[in-house]
Amino acid sequence: MKKTIKNLNKALLFSLALCAGVSTNSFSQENQIPLWDKVPNSKKDKDYKEEPRLDKNGNRTGIRKVTNPTITPYLVDNGSDENTAVIICPGGGYSVLSFYKEGIDIAKYFNSIGISAFVLKYRLPSDIIMKDKNIGPLQDAQEAIRTVRRNAKEWNINPNKIGVIGFSAGGHLASTLSTHYNDEVYKSDKTSARPDFSILIYPVISMEDGITHNGSKVNLIGKKASVDLIEKYSNEKQIDANTPPTFFVHATDDHAVPVENSINYYLKLKENKVSAEMHIYENGGHGFGLGRKGTSLDWSKSLTSWLKENNLTPEKPVYMFSYFKGNGQDGLHFAYSNDGYTFKTLKNDTSFLTPEVGKDKLMRDPCIIKGGDGLYHMVWTVSWTDKGIGYANSKDLVHWSKQQFIPVMEHEKDTRNTWAPEITYDDSTKEYMIYWASTIIGAFPETQIKEDAGYNHRMYYTTTKDFKDFSKTKLLYDPGFNVIDSSIQKQGDQFVMFLKDETKKPVQKNLKVAFSDKLTGPYTEASKPITGKYWAEGPTAVNIEGNWIVYFDKYTDHKYGAIRSNNLKDWEDISDQITFPKGTRHGTIFKISQKEFKELLNLIK
Repeated sequence: MKKTIKNLNKALLFSLALCAGVSTNSFSQENQIPLWDKVPNSKKDKDYKEEPRLDKNGNRTGIRKVTNPTITPYLVDNGSDENTAVIICPGGGYSVLSFYKEGIDIAKYFNSIGISAFVLKYRLPSDIIMKDKNIGPLQDAQEAIRTVRRNAKEWNINPNKIGVIGFSAGGHLASTLSTHYNDEVYKSDKTSARPDFSILIYPVISMEDGITHNGSKVNLIGKKASVDLIEKYSNEKQIDANTPPTFFVHATDDHAVPVENSINYYLKLKENKVSAEMHIYENGGHGFGLGRKGTSLDWSKSLTSWLKENNLTPEKPVYMFSYFKGNGQDGLHFAYSNDGYTFKTLKNDTSFLTPEVGKDKLMRDPCIIKGGDGLYHMVWTVSWTDKGIGYANSKDLVHWSKQQFIPVMEHEKDTRNTWAPEITYDDSTKEYMIYWASTIIGAFPETQIKEDAGYNHRMYYTTTKDFKDFSKTKLLYDPGFNVIDSSIQKQGDQFVMFLKDETKKPVQKNLKVAFSDKLTGPYTEASKPITGKYWAEGPTAVNIEGNWIVYFDKYTDHKYGAIRSNNLKDWEDISDQITFPKGTRHGTIFKISQKEFKELLNLIK
């Protein structure tokens, strides 16, 4: 039943830590990848159809009656091709899948620490649709591991770092997979179904009376299960030296699934000299997900530490900052940071690239991204009055291609300027969008005021796949005011535009945000200001451990500032927590790997 997924459309996947929220009253079917061409061990019943579980407000909280098992990918995009992945098994007593609290929310947590996740929608044991309901969930779990392992290269996953996490009855499935991974429950290729690690959260482990969760037991093996069947699916009795290293979480006051389930499994792991870590909390009850009260709120922090100690989280990136100094005559400068807060200069703050194109041969506002081709692509402002921008690319940030002048506004004779270009790569279309601010004399007269010295910017854009052929320049954003310095980031399945309101009367000079489902728009109405009463420009943003940080030039104060948010709505000023080199002007932040940074240091010695 081998199933290999090819050419997966990554536009359907959520990338980077803090994915855009999938609401609890909807679930997109298009993101799901079927596990089977033909579901094994199945029987047909026309009346047995998948249905949602709803709360009292009509919001979806789970899924019942699964007939077509799937995995829903949440892939991280951190420049690494050796990422860890986790198969998530939601709980629900083998009668429902708590797909949101113990599925999607958990995937977001893993993404926030740089781990790709796959939420498993597994079949719930049923005599109605299965010839043997005991093995149905295990078939799906084995095939989920095998599917991810077969496609590891395409999904930038290390095939030897694929684990499983399970909650409650999903914990029983995860522990079953961890102890029965070699059981031949369907015909498959030789791809291993063994998890490389196991995470069990308030898990059902045993089928023994007095310890088990009776509902899960009855649903899986029936009311009158044989002694052999009870023994087989009491997974603490199936542990051997090859059982994966395991992390446990349980609450002492769990009255649904006794804590002895975890304790007995842990003791058997210890007996077989298998690495394990267990956290038993004083309170929390059962089904607390990522936590709701008491000490159990901190379990994900402990898990993060365990994953890090076992080399399962990616090494932290280096944060690079490209910027200019003075008027931009000497060209490109770099600073770097290991935490995104303290930045230091590279090469004694001397230029990495001298500008050669444009009327004034400047290199202001340098924006750099890493593209789908593995190259670093840079655009910049070449002049105060030119109708085009500069472009170059590099493999290593030191050696650059021949500089190119792109005449993006040459067709508009009344164009006054082409300022602060930025570039964003759209993985779904494999295109780059270059966008910038221009004033076209006479355009948008309703917002033309003398206080703005004749400037009345709007955002324009062009797209390209190869930086040789470009689409016709189009208007990207007209927010109804003088706008400049837009910077667009991907946030889950949305695009977020950080922008400057340039209006001088009544004075604005602040940063705002707008959103779109497509890179090329349309974008929403601009938000209220997200910066303070100081004047701000040149926003550039990055997500660091679940928080968006927006850096900007406090240009009247001659220093850099920053704000931070975990939801893109509520912002705090953290300017006093950041340090930038003296004289830094309008730049762009981007991430590189530790390996790339070491190579860069070697090149500039």
